[in-house]
Amino acid sequence: MEAFGRLLDVLDRLRVECPWDRKQTNESLRPNTIEETYELCDALIRNDQKEICKELGDVLLHVCFYAKIGSEKEQFDIADVCNKLCDKLIFRHPHVYGDQVAKDAQAVLETWEQIKLKEKDGNKSVLSGVPAALPSLIKAYRIQDKARNVGFDWEDRGDVWAKVREELDELQEELQREDRQRSEEELGDFLFSVINAARLYKLNPDNALEHTNEKFIRRFNYIEQHSIKAGKPLTEMTLAEMDRLWNEAKDAERAND
Repeated sequence: MEAFGRLLDVLDRLRVECPWDRKQTNESLRPNTIEETYELCDALIRNDQKEICKELGDVLLHVCFYAKIGSEKEQFDIADVCNKLCDKLIFRHPHVYGDQVAKDAQAVLETWEQIKLKEKDGNKSVLSGVPAALPSLIKAYRIQDKARNVGFDWEDRGDVWAKVREELDELQEELQREDRQRSEEELGDFLFSVINAARLYKLNPDNALEHTNEKFIRRFNYIEQHSIKAGKPLTEMTLAEMDRLWNEAKDAERAND
């Protein structure tokens, strides 16, 4: 509590004495907030504890900054933010603060969406709580997860693979027809079904894709570094040469695992 109070005191002073901090608004801070959130996500996926601590501080600063702006407008302050959050958490955990019983995490999830719909000023429908601005992959996962919480899900997760194959067949069919609009629609359906499969098998598709992105970057950088050493631009290398270096990078990674 002492450290949190110190943070608020520092922010109060910066808001008065620093020209940059003084001129900030909700609109000007928003792009930085998005950047800081992604930097935290990057630290989390790398499991870099030092960076996680640092980035959490940056995100916390933004939370406090928005609350400070709200207090200046006499709309709300950091106490309101904390109290509303506490009220919400207490309301959503009747198995802790009430007389309901939840044997495990799954039991909590089964009643989660119904509880949220009962909140004052809460979501008016199950899917209305999914932010429109979420990246599409994460949004698809959240949509599916929320639908599952009210019972709209596969009874046997193994059945999802028939749907994945069905969507892939439909995508290939439209690609062969060279119908761009229909192909894009079927591609979306196929990706949605793959994300659904990942969810059912308790895999996070966003984390999985990011790990693959990082893997591709490492291996492609290996190719580029060797092309520089050889004094041969990538554009002058054959695909066979690049494939050979790619496999070298792949083998080196496996040897280090």
